[in-house]
Parts: sequence; C-alpha cells; structure tokens
Amino acid sequence: MSVRFLSVLTLVLAAGCSALVERRADTREAEAVREWPPVGQFVDVGGGRRVHALVTGSGPDLVLIHGASGNLRDFAFDFVDQVKGRYRVIAFDRPGLGYSDRPSDAFGGAFNTAAESPAQQADMLWQAAEKLGVTRPIVLGHSYGGSVAMAWGLDHPAAALVIVAGATMPWPGELGLSYTVLGSSLGGAVLPPLVTAFAGEDRINSAVAAIFAPDQPPAGYLQYVGPGLTLRRESLRANGRQVDSLRPHVVAMSQRYPAITIPVELVHGDADNTVPLDVHSRRLDALLPNSTLTVLTGVGHMPHHARPQAVVAAIDRAARKAGLR
Repeated sequence: MSVRFLSVLTLVLAAGCSALVERRADTREAEAVREWPPVGQFVDVGGGRRVHALVTGSGPDLVLIHGASGNLRDFAFDFVDQVKGRYRVIAFDRPGLGYSDRPSDAFGGAFNTAAESPAQQADMLWQAAEKLGVTRPIVLGHSYGGSVAMAWGLDHPAAALVIVAGATMPWPGELGLSYTVLGSSLGGAVLPPLVTAFAGEDRINSAVAAIFAPDQPPAGYLQYVGPGLTLRRESLRANGRQVDSLRPHVVAMSQRYPAITIPVELVHGDADNTVPLDVHSRRLDALLPNSTLTVLTGVGHMPHHARPQAVVAAIDRAARKAGLR
C-alpha cells in the first residue's frame, strides 16, 4: 500500500469523522432551540442585529446582565419573580449568548479570536434599552456581567449599579485551560463542534455544581436554564473568547472606576472560588467613592440563587440612594 494511498485514506476518514461530528452538532443545536426557545422579545439595534430581552413588571427600571456561559434564563428561573412587583425588569441575553447577536460579523468565524469587550457589550445592550424606553436604570451584573455593568456605568446613563460576584478587577495568574484553548484560533475551530456533539449530562451537571459550590443548584434549575444553548458552537466560541480576552479590559477600566459617583452596591460570597471576593469586590470597593460591600458568609458564586433576599436588599438600597424610591 503506497504512502500516497494512505495519505488519501487518512484525509477521507478525517473528513468523514468531521462530517459526522458536524451532523451530530447540528442535531443537538436544533434540539436545544426546540427545548429552550426564546422567552422574551427581540429588539432591533441596527445593522440587522437583535438583542433578546425579557421585560416584565412595573416600577423603576432594573436591568439584569448575566454571567459567562449563561443567558437571561438564569435570572428568569426565579429571581425576576422576586423583583418584578416593585421594578420594571429588563433581563438581557449578552451579545453572542442566548439569543442575542454579536455586535459585528468581525467577531464571528471558527478561526477568528476577536471578542467584544465589556464596553462594546454594554453599548449594544444600552441601545436595546433605549429602544425599550429605559432612561436611568439600576444596572445589575453578575460575574462576567459585572464587568459589563461597570462599563455601562462608565459610558452610559444609570441611576445605580449592583454588582453580584462581579469579575471587575485584574486578577493574578492564568484562566483555566478550557478558556485558553477556546480563545485560540485552532482550539476555537476544533473544540466547539466536539463539545456540542458529545458533551454528556454528567459533565454538564458537574460543571453547574462547581459554579454553585458550596451551595446547591435549585431544584429544576438545570432543566430550565438551558445548558444546550450554551453548548452551541458559536456560543461556545463567543463565551470562550470574551472570557479569555477580559483581563486587559478590566485593567483599563479599573483606572476609570473612581470616576463612577453613582451608588454602587457590591454583593459577594466569601466562599466564591470562581470570582474570589478579595481579588475583585474588596479591591473594587476601595476604588469607588460611593459603594457599599455586602459579604455573604459561606456563599459561593451564585448569591442571587443562594441568598436572593440579600441581592434584593442591595437593589432596594441602590434605588433609595438614587432617589428612585
């Protein structure tokens, strides 16, 4: 058997495996969209771009911005119900996640490592908010969404900010290997189809458990939030690249934080191993001229599920300080 024949055979087998992976990924993505359809409305922000938003309730405007690997269903699971009686709630899918588009085609493509910054995401969400009649909202950001909320506070009108376990400050060391690989050109092309096609329920359950630890996910949370939406190929790429490129943005943003004079409420668990309290919220609190830090003992990375009453209290304080109540 010649070397040339073996080479051709190898290429044919590789192409066949690739086609199999892509077909399985297509099937699983279609299943995810059927199982977890949009729960809100779509807002046109120009250029053919749309933002998915859930709008409900009445009162002062409260914008909710979710974290990495998520979508607005994280808030819609039960937190929205706890605040919609006193606030008009606008929960967004961040650009590239859930059902929101990315700001530009420049961020797409399997081999493209470009990612939208927190400022670019905040700008796109602000455009959507304007279309919904929002003028002076309380902006709440969780985890990665905390950096987007801070960018909103730097560049767009807001009455107050509420940062929940927010990734807002430069951190020492490197991110996990998965983000480094997904953020690379080759890894971003090769890995997402495999994850989309073959990620099993056990792997998904363990990942969600790690995010909540030491707390437990609420009953029914995983079935509602839609992990299949996050595991779509383009969502995996967008999420990986956004997280992998975040640090330089928060380095630059942190130099501007002292200029934020509106009320800022910080809520953070002292058992958070995903976004550590001492690295982020404690240091952010030291920079801000008008902030209050609430530390939740024994709570991990999901305070709005583990201690929702503490987050609601922070929103109410922000509203009072901003003169909205």
